[in-house]
Amino acid sequence: MRTVDDFARIRQALRDGLSAREAAKQLGVSRDTVRKAQKHAEPPGYTVSEPRPAPVFGPFHSFVDEILAADKTAPWKQRHTAAQIHRRLVAEKQYRGGYDQVRRYLQQKRLDRRETFIPLEHRPGARAEADFGHIHVDFPDGRRQVPILIVTWSYSNAPFAIALPTERTEAILHGMVEAFAFFECVPVELWWDRPKTVAIHILQGRERTMHPRYAALASHYRFTPKFCLPRAATEKPRVENRVFDVQRQWATPVPRVTDFAELNEHLRRCCLAARERTCGDNTVSVGVRFEEDRAAALAIPPHPFDACVTKPGQVDKYQTAPFDGNRYSVPRRWAFRLVTVKGYVDRVAIVADNQVIATHRRSYGRHEKVLAPLHFLGVLERKPAALDHAPVYRDWQLPAAFVELHRDFEGRLGKATGARQFIRVLQLLDRHSMGLVERVILATGPSDAPAIVAAVERMACDNAVSVDPLPATNIAVPLPDLSLFDRLLPHSSNGVNDHERCQCTDAQGQPEAVAAADDAGRVGETGP
Repeated sequence: MRTVDDFARIRQALRDGLSAREAAKQLGVSRDTVRKAQKHAEPPGYTVSEPRPAPVFGPFHSFVDEILAADKTAPWKQRHTAAQIHRRLVAEKQYRGGYDQVRRYLQQKRLDRRETFIPLEHRPGARAEADFGHIHVDFPDGRRQVPILIVTWSYSNAPFAIALPTERTEAILHGMVEAFAFFECVPVELWWDRPKTVAIHILQGRERTMHPRYAALASHYRFTPKFCLPRAATEKPRVENRVFDVQRQWATPVPRVTDFAELNEHLRRCCLAARERTCGDNTVSVGVRFEEDRAAALAIPPHPFDACVTKPGQVDKYQTAPFDGNRYSVPRRWAFRLVTVKGYVDRVAIVADNQVIATHRRSYGRHEKVLAPLHFLGVLERKPAALDHAPVYRDWQLPAAFVELHRDFEGRLGKATGARQFIRVLQLLDRHSMGLVERVILATGPSDAPAIVAAVERMACDNAVSVDPLPATNIAVPLPDLSLFDRLLPHSSNGVNDHERCQCTDAQGQPEAVAAADDAGRVGETGP
């Protein structure tokens, strides 16, 4: 195919006096090419001299269009591919053409259906986007996949990322509270995709039934919760791109950490470093644009949000309340009662009568019992055999002083009596610290339970008395004007109040004493 440069050389050769034959021979082209160069300054386009034959695939367009129309209501993973349409054409319509004609036709149809967009620019402080990504992390016990909550501002593209143990509602609440504290402000709108832990039910359009605790979070921070349409990731492109940043940059190579705290510190440093970069065609950095976000955003409320989910629970005969497939112990006095269990991302708190009665570490296993030995000390006195047979006490890691005391009691007093004596010492832990009881055990040496109990109570009393007093403060208090109180006393008709009239004096001018009662059953007589 000849180019413009070829035609230019031919035209220059003809200009210099060469004939068409000489120019064709010298330049190595045909005479037809020389004649075309004489007529046109550049190669003319290809023209069809005869109409093309009708394509073999033409009569089957309507059949393929019907298939594509039916696919719009079919499940996403059960729609026709080009190969499947070709197979149906051959089997049902006796199509004799090739697969490539079907593919080209479908490609053109898909181009016609591709979505186009209007360029958007969000106002500062108006909007943030949230989503989860997943990365693999090397912990001391091996490699695990970890969910990462990512929050990104739509205007500045300033990110926040935090590693969480799960994607449950309490984890999302905890992550959002940490995000707002990191940004030191709150967006007017917060956009999510459609996680079931945030939106319980998907209604028509963008309407959602929110989780009550997420609705409480939105009310506390005063942001408007927003949700994208299904399969519309283009509605929150900022956070979608940040997910790839976390996976391809911040977590490559695979992070090697000891715990979640170290991993989150690494992610925090990456988020701060991202503010030094510029995104897209912006002329200023992410950090400069984020300051505009912060100036226009909502302020943080003065009191914190309780990032937990709450569920009612019935305490059973084993003094345990259920939560998320596990059971957590409570003190004896709350057995068989209704309580409220608050599940946080790292702990479980049990509330009754408007007070926290027990707090445990959060277990993410199934059918586990998280028990506190101190909760069963009252029952242990009536069931001393549980000291050796109940896992809550058999696996209790006590200081060496307690172990030696237990061994000493059983050696001197026998197994049964020694166990009861040791239980009396353990019951001190319900009122006093482990360190105080341990110091008393080490100080008293081989002794009995009553002596140790008395020594602990005495030391605790001494510590309470020896507390340093508050520093003295000089406060000037004026002396009272007692004459003001005289106005409250009743007065007689002669102008002398009753108080003065009752003050009788003896010969020496001293007030006369009131007569004493004759016996214990009578009262003394008053003076005249």
